[in-house]
Amino acid sequence: MKSISVAIEGHEIIMETGRIARQAHGSVLLRYGGTVLLATVVAADHPRPGAAFFPLTVEYREKMAAAGRIPGGFLRREGRITDAEVLTSRLVDRTIRPLFPGGYLNETQVCLTVFSADEQRAPDGVAILAASAALHVSTLPWRGPVAGVPIARVGGTWHLFPSRAHRLEADIDLMVSGDRRGVAMVEGGALEAKEEEIIEGIERARDACRTLCDGLDGLRDRADGDTRVFVEEASDEQILAAVDSLLEGKIDALLEEQGKAERRAMAQALESEAVEELAAEDPEKATRVADAVRSRIKRAVRRRIALDEDRPDGRRPEEIRPIWCEVGWLPRCHGSAIFTRGQTQALVSCTLGGRRDEQMVESLEGLRKESFLLHYNFPAYSVGEVGPNRGPGRREIGHGHLAHRALEPVLPKNEDFAYTLRLVSDVSESNGSSSMATVCGGTLALMDAGVPIVAPVAGIAMGLVREDEKYTVLSDILGEEDHLGDMDFKVAGTRAGITAIQMDNKLGSIPAEVMSRALDQARRGRIHILDQMRSVLDEPRDDVSSCAPRISSLRIRSERIRDLIGPGGRHIQALQNATGATVDVSDDGLVRICAPDAAASAAAVQKVRNLTLEPEVGEVYRGTVVGVKDFAAFVKISETVEGRVHLSEVDDRRIQKVGDVLAEGDSVVVEVIGVDRQGKIALSRKAAVGKEPTYQ
Repeated sequence: MKSISVAIEGHEIIMETGRIARQAHGSVLLRYGGTVLLATVVAADHPRPGAAFFPLTVEYREKMAAAGRIPGGFLRREGRITDAEVLTSRLVDRTIRPLFPGGYLNETQVCLTVFSADEQRAPDGVAILAASAALHVSTLPWRGPVAGVPIARVGGTWHLFPSRAHRLEADIDLMVSGDRRGVAMVEGGALEAKEEEIIEGIERARDACRTLCDGLDGLRDRADGDTRVFVEEASDEQILAAVDSLLEGKIDALLEEQGKAERRAMAQALESEAVEELAAEDPEKATRVADAVRSRIKRAVRRRIALDEDRPDGRRPEEIRPIWCEVGWLPRCHGSAIFTRGQTQALVSCTLGGRRDEQMVESLEGLRKESFLLHYNFPAYSVGEVGPNRGPGRREIGHGHLAHRALEPVLPKNEDFAYTLRLVSDVSESNGSSSMATVCGGTLALMDAGVPIVAPVAGIAMGLVREDEKYTVLSDILGEEDHLGDMDFKVAGTRAGITAIQMDNKLGSIPAEVMSRALDQARRGRIHILDQMRSVLDEPRDDVSSCAPRISSLRIRSERIRDLIGPGGRHIQALQNATGATVDVSDDGLVRICAPDAAASAAAVQKVRNLTLEPEVGEVYRGTVVGVKDFAAFVKISETVEGRVHLSEVDDRRIQKVGDVLAEGDSVVVEVIGVDRQGKIALSRKAAVGKEPTYQ
C-alpha cells in the first residue's frame, strides 16, 4: 500500500492505493475526516468498433449505510441512480474527459463509491479529486493530474472545502477544478454576485488545485505503475491531399450558408461526394475519407471565426440572436411563457401547489422537502431527429439543475409566498443554449403566474475558439459552435449579478484572463436579453391566476392545535369536506390552507379561526344559546369556545329568570366582558346591543 496526505487550510486529505480493488486498472481510497470514498478505473484493451466519440462512463454512487441509514422504499436497498448522484457524475466527467488523448476510443469506466459520509464533509466535494487520483495511478494514457476544490464565501470570508453549514449560509458556492495551467471546470451558484467576486473565488480555488496536483504526483511516484502506450493514429496525408483537392472552392459556399439545416445538408453532401469518388469500393477507407472531410470543414469554420470573426450564422462574436417572447399563451396554466432566441425555443409553464405537493428527497443527510421544482425536457423533435421518449437522462437532469440553481435565489421566501412551485420547460427547438432559454422562459412564466420574484433572471451561453494562440470569445453560441469550439460557458443572473455559472472545455484548461473576458462579455449579453424580456413583461403580475389555488397561512397557539384537529381528526376533516381546502398544521402552530379559489380560502380561514378562537375582552361575537338556567345562559361563540351570560347581562330591563328572554337554539350577539384565571368567559348580551359582531 502507498499513501499520501495533503493538508489544505487545515483540511487533511489522505489517499492510498494498492490495498483495495487491486484488479482494477487504477484505484484510490480517499479519506477526508469521516468521509471514505473509493475510486476505481477500468478500461477495455482495444477501441470500441465503430465508436464515433470517446466512450467514457462516470458512476458516482452513495451507499445509505455510509450515513448509518437504511434506504426507504419497498426493497430497502439502493436503486436507480439519483439526480444528486447524476449531477456529481457529470462534474467528474466534465473535468476528466478533456485530458484523455484525442483518438482514444477504448471503453472506460470510472466508479466512485461512498462508503462513509461525514456529517459536515460532503463526499461529492472530493469526488473529482478521487477520480483524478485513480486515473493518475492507473495504466491509462491520461494527461493529468487535475484537482477539484469546493469553495464558498460566508460573511465575506472564503472557505475551501466548506462544511454543509457553510454551504447553506454562503452567498457564493462554487466547485472549481483545474491543473497547474488553468481552470478545467466550474459549476456553482451565487446571490447576485459580481463578476470580479466569482473570479476571486475561482483563483483561490485554483491555488488549492495546484497544491493538490503536487500531492497527486507524489502518489503516482510512490505507486510507480506502468502506463499503456497509446499513439494517436496519424492522419493519412494522401487522403487529406485528395480531400483538399476535391473540396477546393466548395467549403467556401458552405461557410456562406447561414441556415443550420442547410449547412448540415451541404456538409453531408460533401461527405457523400468525397466517399463516392475516393473510396467507393473500400469501406475502411470510406470512414477515413468521411473523417477527413469533417476535419477540413471543422478547421475552416474555426479559422473563419477566429481570424475573420465571422460566425456560421453571420454574426459578430458579441452579437446575440434575435429574441421574441410571449406570456400567458396557455389559458389553463397558472403561468406560461415562450422564449425564443434564434433557433432555440423553450415552452415553460408554472404551476402553483400547496404544501402537500412538495417533493420528498432522500439523501445521506436524511429526508428533506423541496418546494421549488424545475423539470427540463429535451425531445428528439427539437433538433429534427427521431428518438424514444424514455424519461429524463443525464443531460435533462444536468440542464434542469442549472436552471433551478439560476432561478432559486430570486424566489420569495416560503413564509411570504407559501406555494410549492413547479416549472416545466419543454424545449421545442434547439440550436444551442436551451438551458439558458429555460432560465429566461422560467423567469417570464414565474412572473406571469404572479410569483413575486426579487428580480428577473436571464442566461447566456458563451463559447471559445482558439486558433494560433488567439482566443475568440463568442456570445450566445450555436449548437455547431459548441460542437466545434473549445468551451461551453453558461452564465445566468440578474442586472445586479450572477446567480449560476457552469463552464467546461475541450482544451483541458482555460487561462484566467480568458475566463474574466468571457464573464464580462456575458454580462453585457445578459443585460441585452433582460431588456428584451422586460419589453414583454417587466414585473410579476399583481395576483396569481384565477386558475391557481389560494394559499393562506395563520398562526395559532400550540395548545389549540388539538381543538383544530378534533377527536380522531373530526374537526379538520369536516372543515376540509365543507370548503374543499386542504389544511396542514405544523407543531409550532403555523396553519397553511390551500383552497381551490378565494371564496373557499376565506371560508376555511374563518372556520380555522372559529375552531381556535382566542376570545378577547371587548370583542363582539354572534353565538348560539346551548343551555339555559334561571341564573344564566350558556352561549357557544365558536366550535370550541363557550361562555356564560349572567342573568344581569341578559337584558337592559330587570328580569326574573333567563328563560323569560332566551331559549336554547337562539342566535344572539354577545360581547366578551371578562375572562377569569380558569379561562371561563363572561359574556354580555346587554353590552352588545347595537354593535356588529366581529366574528360570525
